[in-house]
Amino acid sequence: MAQGPRQTRRCLLATAALAALLPLPALALLPATATLLVPGPEDGTLAEWSGRLAAALARGASTAMMLERSILGGPDGVTAANRFATAAAPDGRTLLVLPGAAAQARLVGDQRARFDGAGWVPVCAVQGPVVLARRAGLATGMAPIRLGLAAPDHAGTAALLGLDLIGHAAIPVFGLAGARAEAALAQGAVDAVLFQGGELPARLAAAGARPWFVLDEARDPALPDVPAAGELATGGDAALRAALTAAAVNARLLGALLLPALTPADLVALWRAAAQRWLEDERSSLAPGIRLSAGADLTPVLGPLAPPPMAVLAYREWLFRRLRWKPD
Repeated sequence: MAQGPRQTRRCLLATAALAALLPLPALALLPATATLLVPGPEDGTLAEWSGRLAAALARGASTAMMLERSILGGPDGVTAANRFATAAAPDGRTLLVLPGAAAQARLVGDQRARFDGAGWVPVCAVQGPVVLARRAGLATGMAPIRLGLAAPDHAGTAALLGLDLIGHAAIPVFGLAGARAEAALAQGAVDAVLFQGGELPARLAAAGARPWFVLDEARDPALPDVPAAGELATGGDAALRAALTAAAVNARLLGALLLPALTPADLVALWRAAAQRWLEDERSSLAPGIRLSAGADLTPVLGPLAPPPMAVLAYREWLFRRLRWKPD
């Protein structure tokens, strides 16, 4: 039966009265104060970078807030990650700057790395390309090469795993990283080394080096003509290929900003919105080749924080079998 005007009015008044009694949904706000845990030292690269990050986040926040930095431990980030794992609550008040070296420490079984990054929520990140390059005059056959690397437990050792999966024999020469590695290649002391970071074309030319492959699943936009390790390393078992992917991501990750697991989605969205200011500020000063990522684009960046158990076991077994290395 159709309602008359008086009945309809009474229904509307009753609905309005009931709605007034119901609690309103809480409006999510960023906290007035928050702490950013940063790997040391005080004058280190991450400390300097995180200072700009903290200032940009505060400017990009939807409400007035103060973001204080707490600098902990060394540049590998293990101490800061351990503190984050034990002390951070999912209330948006504590964030972490995590370098790839911390995730690598956990991958290789470093006893200091007591954190579990599964479920940590990414806000934004900085990545740099990593390319294996050989001397320009080196023969392209399958003869064994001398491969300059930093140390067995460093993420760059994934390049050696990549060569193993490709089937190219290599003799590792440890103690070479950064400018020292590039100089050793230019002087002919080794046949191939890793180049990491920005401005790679110019650095490769200065060292007389020819790119071989990038440590990635897909080609890097900065070096579109250079194949990716994922394209070439199709041999071996799936566990070792997953291990290569995890270590390669760690090698590329310069730093990621994270929230604890179970942080409410509305707070995650607010922090990611604040990070847009940082993205805008940083892009103008980045070295060519350095990439910024935010929000949903970070899933492949942070996946290796919790690699599959089979990949972890395969990588540790490979380190021992290939290099006779295991954590203390």
